[in-house]
Amino acid sequence: MKKHIPNFITSINVFFGSLAILAALQDRLILVLWCVGIALVADFLDGFAARLLGVSGPMGKELDSLADMVSFGLLPGVLAYKLLLAQNIGGGEFFKWAFFGFLIVVFSAIRLAKFNLDTRQTENFIGLATPANTMFFLGLTILQQYSEGFREFMPAYPWVLFIVILVFSILLVSELPMFSLKIKDFSWQNNKYRYLLIIGALILIGIAPVYFMAGVIVWYLFLSLIYSVER
Repeated sequence: MKKHIPNFITSINVFFGSLAILAALQDRLILVLWCVGIALVADFLDGFAARLLGVSGPMGKELDSLADMVSFGLLPGVLAYKLLLAQNIGGGEFFKWAFFGFLIVVFSAIRLAKFNLDTRQTENFIGLATPANTMFFLGLTILQQYSEGFREFMPAYPWVLFIVILVFSILLVSELPMFSLKIKDFSWQNNKYRYLLIIGALILIGIAPVYFMAGVIVWYLFLSLIYSVER
């Protein structure tokens, strides 16, 4: 019986990821945030439960990737699509260009497939993890909803969104080393970048909450770039 517990938790991930996609299509941002939050917690707990119960196996690994493909692969693609669509440039003609957002889905699928085969990513990541990518595009969606400056800037320079989507798609499958949030001890030496990420996140949420989610991922990428140089 206990061997099914991690898979049940993974199923919660994919269920709420599916609800998040539906909510995103209906522009219900608060519901998206709740569903993504639950999916993220489930994504963390399934692996934790598998290790705790000693029931890790190939079935759980494959199911986890399939769930992540929905919650952190398809969802950010939908968010990117909605962001492009919201700019409403060229009337109905721009609708065709909005499908560019689904490039995120393609690269997320490639990343998850690579992750299952890559034995190097046990402690840290190589390339941007799909949950972090999802958080970034969720952050842009928050800006679209709550930042007047963002809504004024994007229609004037819509090409910026195309570049951002392309860059983050490439980051998903890049060979750039990125630190994970796994903490084995509390020493500064072993967790310097994790502590800097937390400090930056606290400052950001204190001075500009609306920019927090997208901003903290940009900060994470900057720290990961320094981390990769120091390795």
